[in-house]
Amino acid sequence: MVAQNGKDMLIKLDLTGSGQFETIAGLRATRLSFNAETVDVTSLESQGGWRELLAGAGVKSAAISGAGVFRDAGTDERTRQIFFDGETPDFQVIIPDFGVVQGAFQVTSIEYAGSHNGEATYELSLASASALSFTAL
Repeated sequence: MVAQNGKDMLIKLDLTGSGQFETIAGLRATRLSFNAETVDVTSLESQGGWRELLAGAGVKSAAISGAGVFRDAGTDERTRQIFFDGETPDFQVIIPDFGVVQGAFQVTSIEYAGSHNGEATYELSLASASALSFTAL
C-alpha cells in the first residue's frame, strides 16, 4: 500500500438508523485501534518455560477517536444525543485503500475546548459495543 492522505480516513455515523452514513463534521484527526485480550494457559509442562496463549480466546474490542473543530452540524448534535441517551448506533470508519470497519459503538467521551483567540474544538472517543464487520475496498 502506498502512502495515503490522512484526511481520507473518515468516521461516519448512521444518523437515523436507516443505513445512510454521514461523515462526522469538522474532524481533523481520526484514529482506530483494535485490541484483543490474551488468555494465558502456561503450565509446568509448557515447553522451555515459554508462555502459551489460548488461540481464539479473550475479548476483542475496538476504539475510535477523533478531534476537530466544533461546527454545530447535525452530526455534532446527534453525537451529543447518543452520548446522553447511552445509545449504541452503527458507525463506519473508512480506511483509504484498505477497507471499511462497521458496527455498533458507544460514545464514551466528548470533550470541548476553546481558547480566547482560537476556534472551539472537540475530542470524541468511542468503544465497540458488538461484533464488527470489515469490508475490503
